[in-house]
Amino acid sequence: MNWKESDKWGWKEFIWLMFIEFAVVIGGIKFFIKPVYSHWFSDELYSGTLAGLMMAIVLLLGVYFVALRPAKLSWREVGIRPFAKKDWKLIIGLSILLIIGAVIVMTLTSLIGNTYENSKTDAIQKNITIHTVLVAFVSAAIISPIYEEIFYRGFLYRWLRIRLGMGWALILSSFIFTIVHIPTYNVMPVNFLSGLIFAWAYERTNSIWPPIIIHGLTNGLMVGLTVAG
Repeated sequence: MNWKESDKWGWKEFIWLMFIEFAVVIGGIKFFIKPVYSHWFSDELYSGTLAGLMMAIVLLLGVYFVALRPAKLSWREVGIRPFAKKDWKLIIGLSILLIIGAVIVMTLTSLIGNTYENSKTDAIQKNITIHTVLVAFVSAAIISPIYEEIFYRGFLYRWLRIRLGMGWALILSSFIFTIVHIPTYNVMPVNFLSGLIFAWAYERTNSIWPPIIIHGLTNGLMVGLTVAG
């Protein structure tokens, strides 16, 4: 079955997973549980990482129990499949494009008074140790890319593409990917650009691993620049 042409899902699976994302993950974990963690740890890096791990577990379990298990599907249905060696050129090219594009977008938005502050970034810079850098790297370059790409590209982009076509799927999946990053309004333009590039990588390679790699490389670079800065 061509993943771009048909799937075994319907509106029920879409609505349930959107509910899990917005009500449970965003409403419950991000806006309710994370502040509790922040109070306990008094450190945004640790509270954000623990909250991110919870989000990853909830969303991946959601994909499994809502979209995969009921239809007796494997994780291949959300893109976990091999990709061709030639796709490494695309991965490198899109990674460079994303980095350059992010710099341009951040520069342009800074001209209108937008600043790029981040609570995790501030926490790392205040206490740079091997441990804090390792925690930040694992969170940004491994945990987030894996669960976000499986959910937003592996399920959401595919679901939208089959029903609305590639163009609308690129735009809508990237828009949803952007708004779930509220309240980090300052990086939302970059999030939208990232969503487009990640979805395009999935579109071109037929595998979720390339967008995971691009996502991980760029996030890891950001962690490195934060430490160096």
